[in-house]
Amino acid sequence: MGTITGLDRFEREEFRGLYGQTIGVLCNQASVTRSFVHLIDRLLPYHRSGALKIGSVIGPQHGLFGHTQDNMIEWEGHVDPRTGLTIHSLYGQRREPTREMLCGLDRLVIDIQDVGSRYYTFAWTMAHCLRACAAAGIPVTVLDRPNPIGGTQVEGPVLEEGFGSFVGLYPLPIRTGLTLGEVATYVQQRFVPSVDLDVVRLEGWSREEYQEETGVPWTIPSPNMPTVDTAVVYPGGCLIEGTNLSEGRGTTRPFEIVGAPFLDGWRMAEALNGEDLPGAVFRPMQFQPTFNKHVGRLCEGVFVHVTDRRTFEPVLAYVAIIQAAIAQTGVHWVAEDVAQDERFVATAVECDLDGFAWKRPPYEYEALKMPIDILAGNEWLRGECEKLTPLSELRERFRASCVGFEPTRRAALLYP
Repeated sequence: MGTITGLDRFEREEFRGLYGQTIGVLCNQASVTRSFVHLIDRLLPYHRSGALKIGSVIGPQHGLFGHTQDNMIEWEGHVDPRTGLTIHSLYGQRREPTREMLCGLDRLVIDIQDVGSRYYTFAWTMAHCLRACAAAGIPVTVLDRPNPIGGTQVEGPVLEEGFGSFVGLYPLPIRTGLTLGEVATYVQQRFVPSVDLDVVRLEGWSREEYQEETGVPWTIPSPNMPTVDTAVVYPGGCLIEGTNLSEGRGTTRPFEIVGAPFLDGWRMAEALNGEDLPGAVFRPMQFQPTFNKHVGRLCEGVFVHVTDRRTFEPVLAYVAIIQAAIAQTGVHWVAEDVAQDERFVATAVECDLDGFAWKRPPYEYEALKMPIDILAGNEWLRGECEKLTPLSELRERFRASCVGFEPTRRAALLYP
């Protein structure tokens, strides 16, 4: 039978726990049952019969049905003609639900597919909802789902004080090793103790399992997260967003492909394979993005082939990619007068440079801090990359950070 998700448990019980209540629902297109029926479509018959009432539906980044690309601003609210339900977006001017969005609700139900990486914004949309519901006195039910990249491996530095953002609101390692229900539990324990939280737990999930081993179908949670393979590399691959390298957006394998017009892909692959990084082989390649960074330009770089998921260290692997790019070209900087121009379009100017550069702000609503710093959760990783600090030293620093955080993480675990 495999793993039973929180949604499938609720469906099995015919949603009886929600009868007589007006509910809000935070979900997106990946909020489906084992038979691929969407949560809203499963709730609609109960809504129309009067057994419960759906007061509002809230979508995270990329929209309710994942139709917008990486960081586009969505609409703030409309009535869906198919269902007649009011739909709100929490990726725009408002990332925390307003009192108007929550008005009249007896409960907020959250069913969203996380990918096990601190920077994935869905967890922080949930955290904002927990804070808003605590203030409004509205209970929250989280329907848990498996972490697609397992719940045992934890990697990367823990976010440090002063680096909170929408890609890391609270301290967690980059690779969390938590389910979304466990993230919610952590947020409640440490930051929002007044929220009335109920996590509908998974049945039959083993922490060692990757998504394909659970029997739970994979549904694309966001436009550039097409496969579980993408989720496996994403804890490292998203760091590339803080640079002028293409992270493969505009190709069929985002985050597995990395490169730029100014790189020698064969030289890069040779250098990376020479590091003997566990669980990965780097294949040189050329590609031409159809959108995003370096659109329409011939790029060289590498394809990251993960040969052993359980030994692969994605954060370390992509730090190695950044260092390999810096070793080839050095670090280039946009002229200060251009960088401070209010009309400055960061990616376009940086991508015109003939060498590696750090992306400049703004990024994910942060106008002051460097994007790589809020992704890393600190300032020191950028400096260590520029110094080409040995990867063995960085691995030990990552591990020490995770070990220090482990008691806090362990307190939030819902599954053995």
